[in-house]
Amino acid sequence: MLRYLAGRLLTAVPTLIIIATLAFGLLHAAPGGPFDAAKRLPPAIERSIEAQYHLNEPLWRQYLRYMDQLAHGNFGPSYTYRDTTVNQLIRSGLPVDATIGTCALFAALSIGSLFGLLAALKRDTAWDFVPMLLASLGIALPAFVVGPLLILIFAVQLHWLPSGDWRGDSVRYLVLPVTALALPYIAYVARMVRGSALEVLSSPYIRTARAKGLPDRTVILRHALKPILTPVVSFIGPAFAGVLTGSIIIEDVFGLPGIGRYFVTGAIDRDYTLVVGITVLYGALIIICNLLADLCYAWLDPRVRLRS
Repeated sequence: MLRYLAGRLLTAVPTLIIIATLAFGLLHAAPGGPFDAAKRLPPAIERSIEAQYHLNEPLWRQYLRYMDQLAHGNFGPSYTYRDTTVNQLIRSGLPVDATIGTCALFAALSIGSLFGLLAALKRDTAWDFVPMLLASLGIALPAFVVGPLLILIFAVQLHWLPSGDWRGDSVRYLVLPVTALALPYIAYVARMVRGSALEVLSSPYIRTARAKGLPDRTVILRHALKPILTPVVSFIGPAFAGVLTGSIIIEDVFGLPGIGRYFVTGAIDRDYTLVVGITVLYGALIIICNLLADLCYAWLDPRVRLRS
């Protein structure tokens, strides 16, 4: 196990270097710069600003300087948000995305697994058709449609919940964005669990357990549940990274101060350090989450053997 973990962590380092290099190169290849504006600055001021941020140096020197900062955990200053570092922006936005994303993923796993398992156990009945129909709608409807609908119904008409803003100490401000973010994940998990459950419940060892007279509850909980959840574990890795870094649309609709909005602003304004920093962070989260998912996968399925 330790050898496997060490091997995965060692391969993560060159992967992050490649991600940072590609992001750095693509951003600098795009036309424009972080200090281009509709009104041209005087040449002396422009040269002074470029020298302050080392933008007047050759590109290879800027790359080496940035990679050295990145190796020390420093993402550098933000060109868009003056007197603010990228680390500070991430520290301010990541807790918001982490709170909403964790709640959304927990809701997706619990509700989606329940509906998917119920649909498989009640196959070809209303308990199967209705959840799967709702799951198809959840996948088809985009977040920029679901979010405003939730605001219109529960905030504008019923006045039950706030329409936006952010207060981490109040659950009322979490309900609508968490619901809008969780709905498509609930749909994916429900369909995934249903398909997996139908396959597992028709397996020979499940039929043998039922033939021995074991109750359905015991058969499902003791023999079928872990194999049923195995495909879901593979889905959790990238899903958790996605909801943790937040949805740009959800943040815009509900006015959340997450890192997704910083990423969009940085890309538009050519804020090199901000975009590269968030890209590296996202890549690191995917690597970590996939590693944890592989470990959980091995725990659920004893046939899986971890090898370096």
